[in-house]
Amino acid sequence: MFRYILTGLMLSATLAACDNDATVASRNISQAADNFEVNRRIVFYNGITGGYILVIEGRCSIDANDHKKIMITCKIGQGDYRKHYLGVSDNVTYFAEQMGGVDVSVYHYRVTFKPQAILPDINFRGSVEELQKDR
Repeated sequence: MFRYILTGLMLSATLAACDNDATVASRNISQAADNFEVNRRIVFYNGITGGYILVIEGRCSIDANDHKKIMITCKIGQGDYRKHYLGVSDNVTYFAEQMGGVDVSVYHYRVTFKPQAILPDINFRGSVEELQKDR
């Protein structure tokens, strides 16, 4: 497995030489935001009424891969997270504002390894009696 990780790192380093500084910095800021290191303000705006529908502020990660909905996960405190799902339509849009600067490198990609994500927690649902019945 280490060999695959090392190969991936080498490939990333090779591809990094092709990107300009802004692309590398942008990617590193996104990585920092996904690790809840960036303070953001996310505003949902109604284009017809001209008013704000919702404002979310804090250390939030944004997942906008679906064009009809957006998922926002915010870190509220140590081990305390909130997840919000919001629909986006023809008259409702959003924008995200970064509230402060982030110290990121324009020379190196940021890679985060998290062993806890590789070895997940396992939740067992059931009872020992049910397991013994199936024998």
